[in-house]
Amino acid sequence: MYKKHIGFAFNIFALGLFFPGILLSMFSFNMEMAANLSGSSLTSSLIDKELSIMATISELWEDQRLLVAALIFVFSVCIPLLKTILVCVAYLTQSLQIEKRLINFVGAIGKWSMADVFVIAIFLAIMSTNHAETITSEQFSVFGFKIALDISTQTLSAAGEGFYYFTAYCLSSLIGTQIASSAIKRKPVT
Repeated sequence: MYKKHIGFAFNIFALGLFFPGILLSMFSFNMEMAANLSGSSLTSSLIDKELSIMATISELWEDQRLLVAALIFVFSVCIPLLKTILVCVAYLTQSLQIEKRLINFVGAIGKWSMADVFVIAIFLAIMSTNHAETITSEQFSVFGFKIALDISTQTLSAAGEGFYYFTAYCLSSLIGTQIASSAIKRKPVT
């Protein structure tokens, strides 16, 4: 019986991590360009963004990338909330049959909710560009003077707080559902 309570507690804890996970910045992305002309330099920020899951969905929606926005919304927001609601209903129900059906259903939809992994994969792909720098050097002559022009771009990215909250949510939810599932498998149906 204690496993049922522990599983429920993990899922409530996961829900507390879920909202910061989707609302806080998942990652920050910065791209700068620098131009050096014979000792003088000019630096400009080309991209400076911090995106959360919800901000990403909103931006994709506004850019008319509706399918991608809808998929991320369904698999990263709707399904996790549905799973938590169903686990709570299973915990509160008096019927062991309903409890087993709900927990089994949560386990089944959890397998289809691979968009969480997809979001993390995208994040890791962005992180792999960290500190990627390109430099182009040109020399040219104007009225007999040699001028050196160096143009460089640097891409920096970093994990935001939302990434850690969302990762902790995924792990806590998975652990809670597994504990709840193992607790009901041991109960005899009356």
